[in-house]
Amino acid sequence: MTDAELKQSCRNHLPGHRQPLPAELFAAMGDWCQARDVTHDVYGSGALIQDFEQKVARLLGFDAAVFCITGTMTQATALRIACMERGSKLVALHPTSHILKHERGNHQLFDHFHALQIGDPHRPWTLGELQGIPDKLGAVSLELPAREIGGQCPDWDELSAIKDYCREQGVHLHMDGARLWETAAAYARPVNEIAAGFDSVYVSLYKGIGGMAGAMLAGSADFVAKAQEWFRRQGGNVYQRTPYVVAAAMQFDARLAAMPDYFKRTQWLYDVLRDYPLLAPNPARPHANMLHIHLPVSRERALEVRNRIAGQHSVWLFNGASHAPLPQRCAVELYIGDNLLNLPDQRVREILTLWSDALAN
Repeated sequence: MTDAELKQSCRNHLPGHRQPLPAELFAAMGDWCQARDVTHDVYGSGALIQDFEQKVARLLGFDAAVFCITGTMTQATALRIACMERGSKLVALHPTSHILKHERGNHQLFDHFHALQIGDPHRPWTLGELQGIPDKLGAVSLELPAREIGGQCPDWDELSAIKDYCREQGVHLHMDGARLWETAAAYARPVNEIAAGFDSVYVSLYKGIGGMAGAMLAGSADFVAKAQEWFRRQGGNVYQRTPYVVAAAMQFDARLAAMPDYFKRTQWLYDVLRDYPLLAPNPARPHANMLHIHLPVSRERALEVRNRIAGQHSVWLFNGASHAPLPQRCAVELYIGDNLLNLPDQRVREILTLWSDALAN
């Protein structure tokens, strides 16, 4: 049995949202479309997609937003345009940014921009570290929350100071907001207030929202128009985007409304984890409804424990595991969504006990 099949067979899941089977999802999408008389867009022109783009733009406090088929294309394009406008191809990026870790050198190979790493790999970069770069920057990218370090965010005063500095220096400030919606509960501020001061913002339509795929790029009307043209040049001008938009739009409001509950559940989980010292959370307190759990076993052992518990107890603990700097250590990611929100407290404790006991033996 493959990992995907094993995961699908489990009755209880800790991370994320329930993943419906294609037939369930497509049936729900069909019902939603029929109730609203949805028609297909043509190359991004149509009431459904354009209304949804404007909805996202308004939520984020920008003039315009545009759908893109992938976040990878969205962000590389946004930073390329920013550098062209500011007259410098240098972009400051955290060492764990998605662009550097997961995009196979696309920014270099396609000559989008040149990356300068900023900050420590284990915490958000700071204003002081930004000020220490002597070069003229075209853009700075800030991920909120930063996934690869457990969803950490700078505190509000630090974030405000970074915004002020970039504005004063004439540097384009871009947000990798793949999980931006998750930070509103942690900052206790609306997303438009968090996004204020950024020149562009990327948000995902499938991560916390639970859609099929796709992203939005928000910014000024002129900036977004340039991005649309560059998406076309890179093969991103998909003929019909309706399935991706419907999959996100039909659950968008409910997911946003649930974000405070996901965060409260994350805070509850942190309290419970104090009883399980072998399951060490990072960061020390939740910055969003996601975290890393550091385990006192190798990555291979962690995956073996996960699969054994899945097979014997029908419980899926986590998706992937990453090697840690120290030997016989690893880390796993937990995104707190509908799955853990809907599990009874006692059942969660039982699962954590199973996990901890397996690590100890």
